[in-house]
Amino acid sequence: MTRIDSDMLNKVKEPVETARGLPNEFYTDPDVFAAERRVVFAQNWACIGFGKDVPEKGSAMPVEFLGQPLLILRDGDLGIKVFQNVCRHRGMILVDQPTALRGVIRCPYHSWCYDLAGRLRTTPHVGGPGQNLHESVKREELGLIEVRSHVFLDMIWVNLSGDAPAFEDYAGKLRQRWSEFVDQPLWHGGEMSSFSLDVKTNWKLAVENYCESYHLPWIHPGLNSYSRLEDHYNIVEPMAFSGQGTLVYNPQLDDSGRTFSRFSGLGSKWDTVAEYITLYPNALLGVHKDHIFAILLDAVAVDRTIERVEVYYASEEMLGEDWRDLRVRHAEMWREVFEEDIFVVEGMQRGRSAQLFDGGKFSPVMDNGTHCFHDWVAQRFSLAS
Repeated sequence: MTRIDSDMLNKVKEPVETARGLPNEFYTDPDVFAAERRVVFAQNWACIGFGKDVPEKGSAMPVEFLGQPLLILRDGDLGIKVFQNVCRHRGMILVDQPTALRGVIRCPYHSWCYDLAGRLRTTPHVGGPGQNLHESVKREELGLIEVRSHVFLDMIWVNLSGDAPAFEDYAGKLRQRWSEFVDQPLWHGGEMSSFSLDVKTNWKLAVENYCESYHLPWIHPGLNSYSRLEDHYNIVEPMAFSGQGTLVYNPQLDDSGRTFSRFSGLGSKWDTVAEYITLYPNALLGVHKDHIFAILLDAVAVDRTIERVEVYYASEEMLGEDWRDLRVRHAEMWREVFEEDIFVVEGMQRGRSAQLFDGGKFSPVMDNGTHCFHDWVAQRFSLAS
């Protein structure tokens, strides 16, 4: 693994009052990026997709994660599994486009077939023409290789190394904080509630920007006009997550006064509170009384990130045609907010080419969430050294 200066990492891990941010190479060096994919993404839980992508029994979606070909599959029990997307025979890619499987996964090379649980079921001519069995090919030992996975708020998480803590422990403190939301049924808003942004920046800069409200008055003047800087608060859970919240959430999407249905069973706190948290490393989440959004950060390259945004509602009724115009307006509002951040994260990316930049100085009051994230990344590298 690329060696990182331990003194630099120790400086990042200092208290926010004296700490410096991660050094430039964490944003610009391809070797550090490669190391980061191992020690930050593969050895922890990371998000690779959404349950909505595989809506029905047999729905299958291939994804590439950290260079690994994976297959997200809705199985016969309507659960979600993730497998290596390769045949156990000669390593052929099994599924190369999102598809609806008809009960089996058939390898396009030699027609070995697997059921929706990943078990190897047929091996045609494996023992010679017309001989579909051979004593040395033990089907029960040659099922698809499953990758450890978990679904949380419709986000599909995997742990490639297989040795991270159980996801319930990994995200336990966030599950507790958002206990009123985590078991709610979620209704995806449809095509208009799904969009992606291709941003010329390192993925960490997207996290850092999301974790703080300090930038609101200058970057989001429209949002700041009703949800002001002073209406926000920091959220910091060391070694787990960080972000910020607002005390004045009160959406006004049109002049009619219509509002989306509220999630059932919410306490009065959520009448006006909304929270925006990064569950490390790559899931940006927002919870509100009437909707949830989730953003998957796909770290494509050291200087390129695809932000995939999905919006969910509290009741199936909100998916009806009568609510279509409001859903469109709602998605456009969030797209505008997230697009306003692009020039900031791309500007910081260009700034990391400044040779003498020392990682930056944190505000001890406003940058707690960002510092918490830097500390988490630095700790991951320290543990791996």
